[in-house]
Amino acid sequence: MHAITNSGWVEVVTGSMFSGKTEELLRRVRRAEIAGQSVAAFSPALDDRFGSATIGSHAGQQIEATVVDQEEPEPAMHDALNGEDVVAIDEANFFSGALVDACEALAADGRRVIVSGTDQTFRGEPFHPLPDLMAVAEYVDKYQAICTQCGEPASRNQRLIEGEPAHYDDPTVMVGAEESYEARCRSCHVVRRD
Repeated sequence: MHAITNSGWVEVVTGSMFSGKTEELLRRVRRAEIAGQSVAAFSPALDDRFGSATIGSHAGQQIEATVVDQEEPEPAMHDALNGEDVVAIDEANFFSGALVDACEALAADGRRVIVSGTDQTFRGEPFHPLPDLMAVAEYVDKYQAICTQCGEPASRNQRLIEGEPAHYDDPTVMVGAEESYEARCRSCHVVRRD
């Protein structure tokens, strides 16, 4: 069962950490399943916070997923597919730029592709490949969290190392949760440069 349009498309759910991106991805997957559509879910090998074969939200919801190589996701995705109508991909920010081509190929094959991931690094800079996915997607939703410092809408990821803001030169990828990241607004976001 394909979409009424008989063509595929790409949906991107993005925003800061703790904004509900994965929760929204899981909600869309559940709705597709209720509609009788088959779903294949994928996550990067890098992200093992919720087990190697699940996509999970901080709110505790999860679904089974196939773990794929973040550098070359397309071959493993292609091999894992069995004609599913919907493809869900979480933590897109941990994939290489090859994810854009994989999503384009899946959509060209008539599938609905739902991708979630944060669009900014802890520095407040674009977190590729999300900006590229947003450019080619038919639908983009950007979610915000609540700033842990002032309560304003938060669009930034504050990385904390031993309770202090991370330095600009720290590595971009460091998988963590509340103990190492907070959602912050533009004004409260801090990146050390000393």
